[in-house]
Amino acid sequence: MGRRIAFSLLLLLWLFMFFDVGSGGSGILTVHHKFGGRKRSSIGDLRAHDGIRHGRMLSAVDLPMGGLGLPSDAGLYYAQIGIGTPSKNYYVQVDTGSDILWVNCIQCRQCPRKSDLGIRLTLYDPKGSTSGTLVSCTDEFCSSTNDGPIPGCSQEVLCQYSVMYGDGSTTNGYFVNDFVQYNQVSGNLQTRSVNASVVFGCGAQQSGDLGSSSEALDGILGFGQSNSSMISQLAASGKVKKMFAHCLDSVNGGGIFAIGHVVEPKMNTTPLVPNQAHYNVNLKAIEVGGSFLQLPSDVFDTGDRKGTIIDSGTTLAYLPDTAYTPLMNKIMSYKPNLNLQTIQDFECFEYAGSVDDVFPLVKLHFKNSLTLTVNPHDYLFQNNDGSWCVGWQNSGVQSKDGKDMFLLGDLVLSNKLVVYDLEKQVIGWKNYNCSSSIKVQDDKTGAVYSVGAHDISSASRLELRCMMLLLTAIFIYFL
Repeated sequence: MGRRIAFSLLLLLWLFMFFDVGSGGSGILTVHHKFGGRKRSSIGDLRAHDGIRHGRMLSAVDLPMGGLGLPSDAGLYYAQIGIGTPSKNYYVQVDTGSDILWVNCIQCRQCPRKSDLGIRLTLYDPKGSTSGTLVSCTDEFCSSTNDGPIPGCSQEVLCQYSVMYGDGSTTNGYFVNDFVQYNQVSGNLQTRSVNASVVFGCGAQQSGDLGSSSEALDGILGFGQSNSSMISQLAASGKVKKMFAHCLDSVNGGGIFAIGHVVEPKMNTTPLVPNQAHYNVNLKAIEVGGSFLQLPSDVFDTGDRKGTIIDSGTTLAYLPDTAYTPLMNKIMSYKPNLNLQTIQDFECFEYAGSVDDVFPLVKLHFKNSLTLTVNPHDYLFQNNDGSWCVGWQNSGVQSKDGKDMFLLGDLVLSNKLVVYDLEKQVIGWKNYNCSSSIKVQDDKTGAVYSVGAHDISSASRLELRCMMLLLTAIFIYFL
């Protein structure tokens, strides 16, 4: 019960309650790569980032959040949203592995005041917005987050939250209600500005990595599947289908993040594991270069701290030792004379040719015959010194609690359209040109809109001329 209450407190920070627009349609947020335009950092940043995420996801709170990210085209993404009246810009980390929105507030202690990402941080001030209101502990929203009335509560007491994550960092604050502004898709590659009334977390005190300024953002935006998440709340109010998709382009630096019914392209799906906080799926087998790995029968079992999670906020891909070791042995058997060197816990080697010409395809086979193909240029990446390093990682080294888990991040998800259909509790993907477009349908009107990665907004519109535009997120909602 304590675990569920703590998790619910976090998830309900992002709650869309009412949409203040006159007609149905589609809306957008523009999302950027966290390291866009920056000098490539060391490969240690990859492990540091995923170490923080993995530790938090496997903690009692069960909420993954980001730290340092991959210094290339595949990694963390952040979106600009407007909050308040008059509207001010906030930059929030985008993550399919969590379920919340919270931003740092004006009275926050130990909140970062600057960021090395080249963006201006903004502290939210409820008194500075004519549309902002505080949420009392007597509010129905507050009692629902606590599974009942709060002892000693009165109208004057704010609805508060307090969370400690698995890596020891904390966030504390209270709930507020205010307008969030973004762009609505009004036609093929066309938008107009709209807003929504939102209950979100106002961070009053942060500690640990949440208070660091090196890669600081204003807050966190999540797209998890909890009943208390943003997409679940929108669906419950009849404003949106519980469906969304992302396509992360590590080749050309573009992509799409869409909420709504993707009608084109079509793809096969695999069922989500029921009653899980994350996007858990049933992995059945691993194929390397046309041969299936001979693995213990229980390595793919699902359960407590076992199973396979799809998480776009994680950079690499993690396998239990019983799967990781045979996988690495099979891959390296294609080039047995390589001189492997360990660089910050990565297996690296010198190679001047094309890795796709030498190393094998890796295919992950899931329930309902859905396959996820990973190319050598996806699971191998170049370090600053030009050497190649392996992106597959051992879960046991990353986290003792998660030693039996498969955690599949951008290493395997980039350059694929991934569709999450929570109405049917399935997830699907296919190789796709993420710089192209998809078609999304308004289920009430039947209208179908083309949504393109590069045609809806630009970095200059977001006052980030020095940053590389990487991903456009499109919110589809129906009144």
